[in-house]
Amino acid sequence: MDMLDEPERDADAERTVDLESEEMPLLPDQTRDDTERGWGFSGEDSNDDRLLEDRPPHWG
Repeated sequence: MDMLDEPERDADAERTVDLESEEMPLLPDQTRDDTERGWGFSGEDSNDDRLLEDRPPHWG
């Protein structure tokens, strides 16, 4: 019997899936690029103080 003669079966529909698995998920909830460090923020030193002190003269 040739493979082409067999009826088509959906192998994925027949396999069981364990939804209560304690393994790590395939896809994380948040990627490294979607963190402050991924955007280039170190989180330690803030630039806010320098920006507030460096206001233009017309701001008063």
